[in-house]
Amino acid sequence: MLTGLLRATDEGGRGDRAGEFRTCATRRGTPLLDRMKVSFSAKEYSRLLELACLGLGVAGAQSDDAQSVPERYAAVTQKIFGLAETFGCADLVEVDAEGQFYPSAKLEEGPVREKLEKFVDESFWAELASRLAERDLRAELGATKLSDELSDEEVEKLGQLEDGYWREFEANGVDHIQVLRGGHG
Repeated sequence: MLTGLLRATDEGGRGDRAGEFRTCATRRGTPLLDRMKVSFSAKEYSRLLELACLGLGVAGAQSDDAQSVPERYAAVTQKIFGLAETFGCADLVEVDAEGQFYPSAKLEEGPVREKLEKFVDESFWAELASRLAERDLRAELGATKLSDELSDEEVEKLGQLEDGYWREFEANGVDHIQVLRGGHG
């Protein structure tokens, strides 16, 4: 099992002041943590790489475009991916000509792809059922009647509408969906 000492830094990778550790949380002004020691087995570290890759996928990063990694996550993912060789996971990370680390095809193709595809699929169906139910409720109540705050009766009706769409989608997928131009679906 390998152990790494992680030094708390600001988002730019610098400590607050030379030689000091910045903490994530304090209690009554007292630092809870001056430094953090984290131990990972190679298997645990490979799971951390999967989580980082999943997170980047959900955040909109494209594996073939280093510029698509949100700035907020760029430095931390470089640190995580940069330790791959140390943890015996060099086959899960590649390095480009500028020395930037990125997930290898092996990392992106396995469980990560399965999980992302499942996430996208479930998100699609949930969003579709929700939006169609809200549309139907708005049509039933009148566009001006539906406000941000729903009554208990409206919440129940919205749930019934969503349940109806879920049953339809589970039975038929998108086979029965039609889009009518200039009309209501």
